[in-house]
Amino acid sequence: MAGETNAASGHRTVPHTADLRIEAWAPTREGCVAEAVAGLVDAFADRAGVPPLGEREAEVGPAADADLLVAALDEVIYRLDVAGELVLAADVTARDGDRLRLRLTVGDVSRAEGTGAVPKAISLHGLRFAEDSGTWACAVTVDV
Repeated sequence: MAGETNAASGHRTVPHTADLRIEAWAPTREGCVAEAVAGLVDAFADRAGVPPLGEREAEVGPAADADLLVAALDEVIYRLDVAGELVLAADVTARDGDRLRLRLTVGDVSRAEGTGAVPKAISLHGLRFAEDSGTWACAVTVDV
């Protein structure tokens, strides 16, 4: 399990029948999305020691906050499936309020050690993403 529940930002995986459940939190919406990306990748691969290949940029939206989260995570899965790229880090910034710009540092997935089942899709069932008392938090179920 990654992250600490008392940290300002973090992520963790929680047990879920036949799938994977990721929870993430941060002081900002964009930080929470970046933590969710890290949680998704950490659930199936060890990023340590994987050299960066470069950066990829993507813009998601316009959409509601929960849909932006799903679109960002879908981009991570897309990069993995189509290009064999493992997201090593994500810089997420707001664009016009209902859009996000993703700057993803990527590496070759074949250089990473597998630690779990590879994600196939993000489920909308049980999706949560909201701000409460100055902390953004999300929970997503990942089909593996």
